[in-house]
Amino acid sequence: MDIKRRIASTKKTGQITSAMQMVSGAKLSQIEKNSIAYQQYTNKIREIVTHLAASQLIASARQKSTAKAAEATNGTSQKSLRHDITLSNLLVERTIKKTGYLVITSDRGLVGAYNSSILKAMVEMISENHKSADEYAILAVGGTGADFFKARQMNLSYEYRGVSDVPSFNEVREIIKTAVAMYDSGVFDELYVCYNHHVNSLTSAFRAEKMLPITDLDVSEVTDKDQEYITEPSVDDALDAILPQYAESLIYGALLDSKTAEHSASMTAMKSATDNANNLISDLSIKFNRARQAQITTEITEIVGGAAALE
Repeated sequence: MDIKRRIASTKKTGQITSAMQMVSGAKLSQIEKNSIAYQQYTNKIREIVTHLAASQLIASARQKSTAKAAEATNGTSQKSLRHDITLSNLLVERTIKKTGYLVITSDRGLVGAYNSSILKAMVEMISENHKSADEYAILAVGGTGADFFKARQMNLSYEYRGVSDVPSFNEVREIIKTAVAMYDSGVFDELYVCYNHHVNSLTSAFRAEKMLPITDLDVSEVTDKDQEYITEPSVDDALDAILPQYAESLIYGALLDSKTAEHSASMTAMKSATDNANNLISDLSIKFNRARQAQITTEITEIVGGAAALE
């Protein structure tokens, strides 16, 4: 009877994990569609930002060259020749005194090694790169990571829990704007977004991507450097408006990628749990059949023995 109860219990567990596997698969399909739409947006905004920033950087370089030439010929100072060309705060690399880490984990378990791989990599990265807690600040997205860093008394500056399974930009706007504002105000001098990147349905890989300052804009990507955008009131003002949106889109993209990896890990973990439940049911069924056969054999032996005793 004990084996029968275990079989019944394991069957119910297998049904639950199978249902959770299907739910994770549905969420994975939905977030992959959102990721495609996001990619189209970020490609376009990157194209605009790269061209505007390239124009600004090229103009700044030409201005410096002209100023040096003028100073060499007639002693005119570089400062007197400067125009209103200034690099946005999000493009300027500072002296690194403090590093920010936006760490994305899940709020719940049942996702295999998804959380543990991120947290293990983070501990190794921080221990290798920093000598004291004053040199870094952690922004945790997800309850698992927040609880982990709190328990180890690491420098947790911000936490956010309850990100939905398929997050929209408006939903995570607070996270993104907080991270950009903290960088812009000088809380830290660079920001890395650390998460599990979705490779395929079976594999994810830890990533620590430098999001701020924005250093991945390649001037060589602009083919026609003489082309100009008509901006109102100025290129600097346009960049001041667009660059934060571009930075926010990069962080949002990392959140989508992380959620995709989370659902994939959950689907894989639930499939493994379902398979294990089926294997256990098979083993228990064999044990039950053997025990039942042994009981029947014993009963037959007793009957035959009793009949022989009566003769």
